[in-house]
Amino acid sequence: MFLIEEELKKLPGKPGVYIMHGEKDEIIYVGKAVSLKNRVRQYFQSSRNKGAKIEQMVTHITRFEYIVTDSELEALVLECNLIKEHRPKYNTMLKDDKTYPFIKVTVNEPYPRVLFSRTMKKDKAKYFGPYTSSTAVKDVIELVRKIYMVRSCNRTLPRDCGKDRPCLYYHMKQCTAPCQGNVSEEEYKKNIAQVLHFLNGNFQETIDQLTEKMMAASEDMRFEDAAGYRDLINSIKRIGERQKITTYGEEDRDIIAVAMDESEDLREQDAVVQVFFMRGGKLIGRDHFFLRVARGDTKEQVLSSFLKQFYAGTPFIPAEIMLQKEIEDADIIEDWLSSRRKQRVHIRVPKKGTKEKLVELAKENAWMVLSKDRERIKREEGRTIGAVKEIEGWLGLKNLVRMEAYDISNISGFESVGSMVVYEKGKPKRSDYRKFKIKWVQGPNDYASMEEVLTRRFTHESKGEFDSFSRFPDLILMDGGRGQVNIALKVLGELGIDIPVCGMVKDDNHRTRGVYFNNVEIPIDTSSEGFHLVTRIQDEAHRFAIEYHRSLRSKEQVHSVLDDIPGIGETRRKALMRRFRSIENIRDASVEELSQTESMNMQSAESVYAFFHKIQH
Repeated sequence: MFLIEEELKKLPGKPGVYIMHGEKDEIIYVGKAVSLKNRVRQYFQSSRNKGAKIEQMVTHITRFEYIVTDSELEALVLECNLIKEHRPKYNTMLKDDKTYPFIKVTVNEPYPRVLFSRTMKKDKAKYFGPYTSSTAVKDVIELVRKIYMVRSCNRTLPRDCGKDRPCLYYHMKQCTAPCQGNVSEEEYKKNIAQVLHFLNGNFQETIDQLTEKMMAASEDMRFEDAAGYRDLINSIKRIGERQKITTYGEEDRDIIAVAMDESEDLREQDAVVQVFFMRGGKLIGRDHFFLRVARGDTKEQVLSSFLKQFYAGTPFIPAEIMLQKEIEDADIIEDWLSSRRKQRVHIRVPKKGTKEKLVELAKENAWMVLSKDRERIKREEGRTIGAVKEIEGWLGLKNLVRMEAYDISNISGFESVGSMVVYEKGKPKRSDYRKFKIKWVQGPNDYASMEEVLTRRFTHESKGEFDSFSRFPDLILMDGGRGQVNIALKVLGELGIDIPVCGMVKDDNHRTRGVYFNNVEIPIDTSSEGFHLVTRIQDEAHRFAIEYHRSLRSKEQVHSVLDDIPGIGETRRKALMRRFRSIENIRDASVEELSQTESMNMQSAESVYAFFHKIQH
């Protein structure tokens, strides 16, 4: 048993990181300390004014652990890594992770390339950026390749020279084909030098050259070529216009401000951080970030948390960061950022002049985003987190985070497939979707197929923490009622796994009418967000299975299970499909309904019905 009072006595007076665990042993908070002994004790001292968030968090702490480091700087780095990995509930968290694109010139290669990159590596290449628009980066790369005839292939040169024919870009006169030995390294690198000159913002020389070519082409009545040069000139000017807003100095700076919804009736606050990116003294773009902020968190705390999360995930760090508020750990964050940048980084809070006005502008933009998106955010949370809370209420469950739904479909009844879709906090997590091609079951047997899918899913050997099978769901949703639920419970029981299973029940018109749980069908309000979420999950599971069908389908694979029914030829098969639209509807039809189909008689109707219901004549 973990006795908190006893463990507090064992804490060392050294720098490090402390990790708080909740009732399910999940990590709920990560923090750093100059002295672990002093910092961790503060959480459990009743006399201290800890604030609403900490008071609430302490009631959920069942144990804590810590990692000792040699310095506060090492503790800061470790804290950033642990927060990013575990995303604890009580840490201020970015709601979305963003990466910014760079233009990469592989000057370390004999025949360099110009590439799109979202990471900056220590590979001796030159990087330009980061930019806020991936579209703009792709436009620049395409333009540079056209103007300077830079290769875009992945061939290793000069090793692979002459091994293959030149690509289409050579025939389009957009590459000099160094892969054929048409140009020496020296000549090619002259073009690369021009590329680097251009990417450093020196556009006028290129515009002048293209203008000369445009005029010459026009005089020679090569109007199509002249128009091409004109379009290139316009593209360059548009790129230049994006960097027209200039200010003092030539430093790289980020200007950061936060706006917070401070309504007193909220347990959690909405917050928006606005960042202006200034490179070489030019404002090249801006971006905003939504954060989850607990009641009682200050702007200083939010800014500190944001800096650590944001700059832990971006490869580019500017020389100066300007904030709207002083933060407590500015010195240690400066040291950390300086070590990452390999040059000194300064965190400043301007008090007057142009710099202060820029911070105010960032603050105003943050408020605008927060005001504009506040209602949208609340609607979105109602559709997601609020809907999950409703489902928890219907089923009497708590802490539903991950839900998995399954569906079985077949290609005209001939080849069955299964789908698994995943929702976390009410939102689809498409990276964890999985599809199954039925291997063990012959024919259209949905129950047996579902048993196979669930068995394979829950006996799959995980390939690591990022494998979608590595985490079990908090709730399984089945596309059906009692029968599908019982299949799932049977599989889980045989495997010794305890996971709640709920069926999504449809009415006679194939519309969701309720959920089946613990042997009871629970009617639900069809206007509620919970109902809409269940419907979306059900539709998504079905859509994903159908999409898999399409990927498998080819002319050779097109086959109908109706072809396997005695007495059902092409005419009757087409008539049945025209009337019922799908194999599922044919399977669910009565003998009388089947017999009323064009070209069908009672004998053929009975044959179809018997085939789907395994009735022996």
